[in-house]
Amino acid sequence: MTTTTILLVGHGSREPSGNAEVEAFAAQWRQRQPQWRIEVCFIEFAEVLLQEGLARAAQGAGRVLVVPLILNAAGHVKVEIPGHIAEAREHFPDVRFDYAPHLAACGPILAILKRRLRQAMVALDMPDPTSTGVIVLGRGSSDPQANGEMAKMARWLLEETDHELVDLAFTGITWPRLERVVQRQALLGMRQIVVLPYYLYTGVLMQRIGRQVEHLRRQYPLIRFTHTGHFGFEEEIFALLEQRVADLQAGVPGASLPCDGCKFRQIAQHPGHPAHTHGPAHGGAQAANA
Repeated sequence: MTTTTILLVGHGSREPSGNAEVEAFAAQWRQRQPQWRIEVCFIEFAEVLLQEGLARAAQGAGRVLVVPLILNAAGHVKVEIPGHIAEAREHFPDVRFDYAPHLAACGPILAILKRRLRQAMVALDMPDPTSTGVIVLGRGSSDPQANGEMAKMARWLLEETDHELVDLAFTGITWPRLERVVQRQALLGMRQIVVLPYYLYTGVLMQRIGRQVEHLRRQYPLIRFTHTGHFGFEEEIFALLEQRVADLQAGVPGASLPCDGCKFRQIAQHPGHPAHTHGPAHGGAQAANA
């Protein structure tokens, strides 16, 4: 029987606790699926990066399933991971490498956001949702498709709740930023504001969000604020990844990215498409809680 390794790819964070949470997630996943061989690596800001992770996963394996633990498809998912997979194929010609899609905008992620929003409303003593603004706050990307996935989640949340305002904000790279969206919601008469961070694990940016909300409380003393935490350990995340693995193993059409993301690389290389970058003004912190 061919030995299969599942390589879980996290982004990586300058904050060690963020990487530790990804490792803890993998440990829980191994407990859920003891029959699987699960390895972990990171794209950046960590000890075990992609090249080494792929090499480790290939040792003693006939097949490697590369599973990104990433919400949105920007340059890392579209270009960087496929590039490393191509190099790994050259170094390990006897090993089959398959690449699963990222988590993406989907029903299970929406279910998490809805549950977190309900919990936030309880914390506010269940105010009128029509006077309670919601802000889905993500890290932001130079890739418009990645930002579009977040916009889709915000729209779905608006469609499925009684809140009249569900806005989108970003911590870096693109606009609008949190303070601008809060200003708009305050002008439109919101008496409470719920900030929903769109993050899997902790890190520098999650810590910054907490500080920003405290600043906003002082700036707008007549508005009640609350913010939720990151959601990488929710049941839906485990289930989504398990479905990715099951689809790859069963050879379900579309379970593996075509040509390992070649269509993404073509889009990224098109003159009209911005290259993925963290941007000098952001110091690289845009990347997954860097």
